[in-house]
Amino acid sequence: MGVKKDNSHSFMDLECRKQAHEFVKAVYMVTKLFPEDESYGLTSQFRRAAVSIAANICEGYRKLSRADKLRFFNIAQGSLEECRYYIILSRDIEYIDQISYENLEYLINGTSWKLNRYAEAISQNKGVSDD
Repeated sequence: MGVKKDNSHSFMDLECRKQAHEFVKAVYMVTKLFPEDESYGLTSQFRRAAVSIAANICEGYRKLSRADKLRFFNIAQGSLEECRYYIILSRDIEYIDQISYENLEYLINGTSWKLNRYAEAISQNKGVSDD
């Protein structure tokens, strides 16, 4: 059985969680400007998917087995890709401008990169058990 070797004491310490949190905050800011008739449509879907990224990172962090951790990180990655589409759609239907689009892209790319690196480390058994 492996021993946890990273220096984190909580999901709050994870860089991928921090980046995901910044992305969620940005999504909430831009979706405040969406038309009111989107409240139960794109606004709700975009926010739900963004929150799901961070929430699944947090939930996966506490799982004991590598397989459980990776399953939650994979769900987070799926929500991340869903958000990529919402970013494109929001730009194409002119709910966000180019600057907002680029900011969201920057944040989601950083989240993706950090989450992928963390999942790779877990996958390669860097201090996490298979039990």
